[in-house]
Amino acid sequence: MAERLKDMFFTQSSMKTFAEIIQRFYSEFDTKKFIRLVFDDTFADKELKDKMRHTTQCLAKTLPEAYGEALAILKEATPHAKGFEALSLPDFVATYGMEDWDLSLPALYHFTKYSTSELAIRPFLVKDPQRVMALMTEWAEDENPKVRRFASEGCRPRLPWAMALPKFKKDPSPILPVLEKLKNDESEDVRRSVANNLNDISKDNPEVVLEICKRWHGQSKNTDRIVKHACRTMLKAGDKRALMIFGYSDPSSMDVENYKFEKTKLKIGENVRFSFDLTLKKKSRVRLEYAIFYVKAKGQLSKKVFKITENDYAPGTTTISRKHSLADMSTRKHYPGIHHLSIIVNGVEMAKASFELKA
Repeated sequence: MAERLKDMFFTQSSMKTFAEIIQRFYSEFDTKKFIRLVFDDTFADKELKDKMRHTTQCLAKTLPEAYGEALAILKEATPHAKGFEALSLPDFVATYGMEDWDLSLPALYHFTKYSTSELAIRPFLVKDPQRVMALMTEWAEDENPKVRRFASEGCRPRLPWAMALPKFKKDPSPILPVLEKLKNDESEDVRRSVANNLNDISKDNPEVVLEICKRWHGQSKNTDRIVKHACRTMLKAGDKRALMIFGYSDPSSMDVENYKFEKTKLKIGENVRFSFDLTLKKKSRVRLEYAIFYVKAKGQLSKKVFKITENDYAPGTTTISRKHSLADMSTRKHYPGIHHLSIIVNGVEMAKASFELKA
């Protein structure tokens, strides 16, 4: 099984290096005390984000009590701090700087140039979205691409790992001026963040995203890529309005035949291999996907959609074959039981069959 993220960072070695960087800019920093505080009896069992917060709290116990003094030290150290350990620096602001915005917001701007402040900005957005979004709109025009990406990534309504932004889930309009500024950004990382932000918005406000995507589609190669990535959740859900933006054909003239598995009894770690014939009555633009209904620990099913291909097909029959790994990964554990696999054509499930997975 792949090594877990929480075991790759905040190690004895990386934390020793991190402590030495802090000491370089604060000679009174007690590195031995800091390491002892970090690696207490609970540390090994903590998840990655909890390890970050714990490290932040240990910093507070070994830096000057005055927030401004501690922050000045961390700002000097941040260009030299690397990896997930560096996220404790902006997290220090989120944890201890909510009462001093005049120091905290510029500090987050500084930190994001070297790591990212996208998690740390969230409590500020929750408390005063108008004030923070005014800055995000300004930072969307910054010369540094990491700052511009932060302007989009930080205000995503459903940013993974981060606290949600309920006000933006309900009304994403404050975000949209930032995304408009960044839709043709020269940085691919920035443009991808715009797409991810729109994808977040689509889960609560699909009409807003559909309107934007219709308007942006065809403007440039950059916006076309953004629109495609932004619509991915709606496309996987078979949203007809999203499918129409990209010209996918009416699936009523299509059919799936001869759907079968190579084997219907498999063991965890093997590949499930399947094939089917796609038959078209006329030339069509086709998006092919398959969905696996995984058995979970308590016996319930969880659906996950995977893309096969999208292409223009001539009338006639095309045989499609694929394999899918059933090996455990850091992001997915498999459980014995009856699994289902369906074939989806332009958002419509056209065939479904089952296979048994054994330990």
